[in-house]
Amino acid sequence: MTIQPSAVEALQSLFLGFAFAGLLASAFELFTAQRADFKLLQAGGVAAVASVPVVVFSAPFLILRNIVNGRVSDGRPFSFVMFASMTAAIWSLISGRVVLDLLHLLGA
Repeated sequence: MTIQPSAVEALQSLFLGFAFAGLLASAFELFTAQRADFKLLQAGGVAAVASVPVVVFSAPFLILRNIVNGRVSDGRPFSFVMFASMTAAIWSLISGRVVLDLLHLLGA
């Protein structure tokens, strides 16, 4: 059984997207002593504009963190958790592809 090169590339994008999302959210929390969240966009002004790249690229991690916490505390239905997980996976695939393309452009 062989795996198609396009499937390997998609898996690389997916895994890199999740890894980069977790790294970025954790680094944000480390340097600002503030939890990365979608509420950063509600701050208004320059802070909200500056937080857009952080929220965009860390969104898969934020979605999964929020959905796991919500499943435990609020008892959200399984279908909601499944839909949110698929959304996070697609978002991770896209952001991982962007990161891979940027790495390719930089020659890494």
